[in-house]
Amino acid sequence: MTDGGTRRIRTVLLGVLSAMLLLCGIGTAVVTWVWTGGVIDTTGKVDFVNRLAVPPLAPSRIDGQGRRVFDLRAQPGRRDFGAGGPTATWGFDGDYLGPTLRARRGEKVLVNVVNGLGEPTSVHWHGMHLPAAMDGGPHQMVRPGATWSPRWTIDQPAATLWYHPHPHGRTADHVYRGLAGMFLLDDGASDRLALPRRYGVDDFPLIVQDRKFDSGGRLDHGRGALGGVGILGDTLLVNGTVGPYLDVSTERVRLRLLNGSNARTYDFGFADGRGFALIGTDGGLLAAPHRTGRIRLSPGERAEVVVSMRPGERAVLRSFPPETGVDFFNSRFTGGDDTFDVLELRAAGTLAPAPEVPTRLVPIDPLDPASAVTQRRFRLSGRQINGRAMDPERIDFAVTRDTTEIWELVKQDGTPHSFHVHDVQFQVLSVDGAPPPPELAGWKDTVLLTAGRPMRIIARFTDHADPNMPYMFHCHLLDHEDRGMMGQFVVVEPGQRPGRPPTGHGHTQGHAEHP
Repeated sequence: MTDGGTRRIRTVLLGVLSAMLLLCGIGTAVVTWVWTGGVIDTTGKVDFVNRLAVPPLAPSRIDGQGRRVFDLRAQPGRRDFGAGGPTATWGFDGDYLGPTLRARRGEKVLVNVVNGLGEPTSVHWHGMHLPAAMDGGPHQMVRPGATWSPRWTIDQPAATLWYHPHPHGRTADHVYRGLAGMFLLDDGASDRLALPRRYGVDDFPLIVQDRKFDSGGRLDHGRGALGGVGILGDTLLVNGTVGPYLDVSTERVRLRLLNGSNARTYDFGFADGRGFALIGTDGGLLAAPHRTGRIRLSPGERAEVVVSMRPGERAVLRSFPPETGVDFFNSRFTGGDDTFDVLELRAAGTLAPAPEVPTRLVPIDPLDPASAVTQRRFRLSGRQINGRAMDPERIDFAVTRDTTEIWELVKQDGTPHSFHVHDVQFQVLSVDGAPPPPELAGWKDTVLLTAGRPMRIIARFTDHADPNMPYMFHCHLLDHEDRGMMGQFVVVEPGQRPGRPPTGHGHTQGHAEHP
């Protein structure tokens, strides 16, 4: 081979090698950009300049039948979040979120839900024990311009519950636009405890949500390509407020935390490391306060905490990188490495005295596993439960009224999943064979699952039976729920067989009060 030919071959090889190195460099740069760009950290970057909005208590009246009556209207609105322009939103009785409903155990309630939107919606009473026809799930759709008037008797302990839409396939969108609110329950046992209870004075709801906005201030509905959980926002709202601060006037303040996000899990604590008393979870107060510095909440979960403050000090509520139950790679792209400054507490120069948190709260009678008549297993993977996607016309199983069941929950993939059951509050028996930690020792309706760590829960199904109208069980990451990770069960009388649910994807309600 001539010298010229050798030089040409060497030139070609060098060109190919250079191109490969260039491509590798570009690939490495892209991977590095994607990896590092997957983390959000707002530590010390939030200007707490907006007073925290506190949702008003919903007005109510007592009708001629002794029922406490509320009125809720779902409606479009506009709000300026400071994101570049007014944002088109939805809310109940306002432009974003809704008022706080409040009732006592033993009261009969009726809620007139008016749909002022341009499409059907529903209102689910998350955590509430009530008949399936009043539950507000996918089978209780309310058409535009119509009114749905469910009624039921409050028969469960004092608790921090909430309400939100539940239309099949559209829940994530409706909640993301702003449809949600709290529903607080009171009872005699909680009244007797020396706990902060003056709403808006020393007892505050905190609805924490993440949102994304485009340059024009519009809500960004884009879903991450790698995470597979739906929308993860880079801006936090608390009660619809960006950069919120809360003026504290008492030595102790009660914060009712609700993770109202579509997909993001939070691990709440304080930037200065101070501890607090966890006094309640989804279904009510704990048997005793749990002293801790962190509380993790997946979408839909709630926690009640009492924080002590000193005159003149400031404390920042922060969400630290949460354990989301997945490996390190999936954690990066599902919010597991993110940190957010959430809310600044500002104590006045002089604080009204407040008693110490009681050492005992309310008794919780453990459900006896030996009394369970059935054990069921639920395998969550992809967007299915037990290998099946949601079918509104299929009843997956029937539970007999006044019986107790044990359910084993198993997450089988690398994506975060949670599990929520309608109608009942359950107790956690074990996590991977071990007793539950203190934050799972109370009544729960929603739990976050971890791959390879089965969770066993126990529930008793009482009072309400209907062979045709189902309750839901599902992952509460709303995009997963919408894409089929949900099933249906009915509660039947002894010896009764399940019937058939309403046909289609739910029916639309007119102006009719349910008997």
